[in-house]
Amino acid sequence: MPAGGEARVTRAVVVGAGIAGASVAYFLGRLGWAVTVVDAGEHAASHVPSALVNPVRGQSGGVDARAVAGMAATWALVAEVEAAGLSVPHGRTGILRPLPDDRARARFERKLPADLPHRWLDRAEWPAELEGDWAHALLLPDGGWVAGPALCAALVVLAGTEVVRSRAETITDTAVTLSDGQRLTADVVVTCGGSVGSTWAGETGTHRMGSMLRLDRAVTARPLSFGAYLAPDGAGGTLGGTFETPSPVWEPPRLPLASLRWLLGKGEALADLRGVGVRGVWTGSRLSGLRCGRRPDGVWELTGLSSKGFLLGPLLARELSHEIGRPSRGQ
Repeated sequence: MPAGGEARVTRAVVVGAGIAGASVAYFLGRLGWAVTVVDAGEHAASHVPSALVNPVRGQSGGVDARAVAGMAATWALVAEVEAAGLSVPHGRTGILRPLPDDRARARFERKLPADLPHRWLDRAEWPAELEGDWAHALLLPDGGWVAGPALCAALVVLAGTEVVRSRAETITDTAVTLSDGQRLTADVVVTCGGSVGSTWAGETGTHRMGSMLRLDRAVTARPLSFGAYLAPDGAGGTLGGTFETPSPVWEPPRLPLASLRWLLGKGEALADLRGVGVRGVWTGSRLSGLRCGRRPDGVWELTGLSSKGFLLGPLLARELSHEIGRPSRGQ
């Protein structure tokens, strides 16, 4: 502590303003840190118009060990943001997972943990909008959807951070050098660059492109998900999915015609899309391979959340921020 008994302000630079970086900035801000966020404002996967908070993943029915805690952390964060007076379109409406046959149900049942609220619906309970020859329907009542851009932006605002719109060229444990040569120094640097940031840093990994059609109306009030998903997005509806071949690096957004046909086919298997208009397309790239903690070079990181950004991101960011801020670190 400096002479005079005044506590020294600890400073952090967070690279990336997606759900990981914005959450880290928010939680460090709550701990009293002065935080600067560096964000190039390009191709953020977390800016997905309607992100599912979905504990049961893909067509295999996998459940992350921390899915229940992750859902609770995400919804608690949304509630804190709205209590502070900022609006985040979302729906804690539950998610409905229709399944094609008994084998799929058995596969899902084997992986459902006892502490995950769920219910198999009788056919009479199925929503009217659910189309297709489905055999079973699994309701996950604590799931739902959230507007990614609104939540990320609100967290940065509430953190009281300075936002620098630039690309981070070099990153060390105490400094970030920007593309214009400016050098930001701090006690701690946290990188949350995701797919784009890792590629700019010269790293390779597993990057998967996915796209979402923005619809002029919500086809369903409760998200439907198998193969692709239909959900509200606050201004209408969405039809989304991840389907492109993985790449070792980030690639510019694109939606090939074959992928558009694939996405529409998956959507039509879930609900009747006749009369629904498309008002836009969103495309983003997700990085797989979770990395959370302090690297050997002293830089802290939270990245590689893949499609679990809004399921696990806030939970891991809170834990990482408390680890960074522990008094034993000598800050």
